[in-house]
Amino acid sequence: MAKSIIEKAPFKFDITNEEYLDFEYLMRYKETDTKGKYLYWDKFRWRLSENEDAKKAWFATKFARYRSLKQIGLSDENGKSFSFCIPDSLEAKLYKISHIASKGLTPSSSIKRDYLISSLVIEEAISSSQLEGASTTREVAKDLIVSNKKPKNEDEEMIINNYLLMQEIKELKDEDLTIDMILNFHKIATKGNSNNGNIAGSFRVNDNIVIADYDGNIMHQPPSYKSIAKRVQKLCNFANTQHDGEDGSEFIHPIVKAIILHFFIGYEHPFSDGNGRVARALFYWYMIKSGFDYFEYISISSLLKKAPKKYALSYKYSEIDDNDLTYFIDYQLEIIDRAIEELLNYLQNKENEFKEISRLLEHSKYNKLLNFIQKDILKKAIKNPGRAFTTLEIAADYGVTLSSARKYLAQMVDYGFLANYKRGKTVQYIALNTIKEII
Repeated sequence: MAKSIIEKAPFKFDITNEEYLDFEYLMRYKETDTKGKYLYWDKFRWRLSENEDAKKAWFATKFARYRSLKQIGLSDENGKSFSFCIPDSLEAKLYKISHIASKGLTPSSSIKRDYLISSLVIEEAISSSQLEGASTTREVAKDLIVSNKKPKNEDEEMIINNYLLMQEIKELKDEDLTIDMILNFHKIATKGNSNNGNIAGSFRVNDNIVIADYDGNIMHQPPSYKSIAKRVQKLCNFANTQHDGEDGSEFIHPIVKAIILHFFIGYEHPFSDGNGRVARALFYWYMIKSGFDYFEYISISSLLKKAPKKYALSYKYSEIDDNDLTYFIDYQLEIIDRAIEELLNYLQNKENEFKEISRLLEHSKYNKLLNFIQKDILKKAIKNPGRAFTTLEIAADYGVTLSSARKYLAQMVDYGFLANYKRGKTVQYIALNTIKEII
């Protein structure tokens, strides 16, 4: 297996080392470059002008970071502390994410809210599975969840497990973090999965594990399995400690704290398999626990799986540069920011689509006869003549009971928009191509 491909810094930073100390450089260099990028040496050195001394510039940058570092009380296997800093560029991202949360992303009407976010509820379950290697199409995955079908293989099992895990997270949002809760998350996430000798709900019992990227480059060797329980308990203590800045306590932004929890499950790698799913689950759990309820509908995995190498590098940079978590925090904030933008675009598109069907029904007698959910079904039916709907799908998409879903579909059959027929034991409702004429 290949060694790490990252070019390491030319020297280990030591504040007492005066070899590269230059006050003119100290005055000019900050934690980030001029574009707000928090770069490691391998990228940093190529963004300097020709007349700059790269080593002096790197020393000055590390000095600025050193002055801003905040310890978190967690350390590596050798006892070296992990820390982070929040330069202006990260502060701006945190403000943006928090500001959006304060305004609220979803409408207050429960039915309208369920309509707008219907297909987002299972997005993270599918994307997280695909990030871990599950080979299943989105259509098959969604059908698997909404129809309650028994999974046929480990890939399908993983998707169902991740969906159930996201539901469990919401149930436990008011609880303190414990080892038992983490083991429970893992048990749900990896049920039926025996990869790498995995036992669902149990820590690994050996050190036969190394984390490599997709090219086979070694990225990380986790701490010994013998110290897992002790180290995970310290992580729980960190999660449960108040970091609100009140009464003299240290302040750590809850979004940053959620990201740190994400990092440490990946770093400790306490399980033989499923560490990524549990790490992202803890991130969601803490975000929802901290009042960011809309994160139930935001998928970070869908973006992480588009660039898995960057995801891995953000871990590696943090580990090799004096346990500086800022690299990982920076990358995750970028992912969160993009995920929110995708959610906002999704909501806007959904709202525009609904306005279209509302205009179509404006002078129709069906405008008052159809409820919000039925209008959305009608929109889908017009776009896809011949599409089949089921009561299970409607109940899952809109958060209604099976009886309500059946009632809504039956009414649309009565109005002539859908036709029903039995396929095996399942009644399907087919979109007719005469809907616009009826309206």
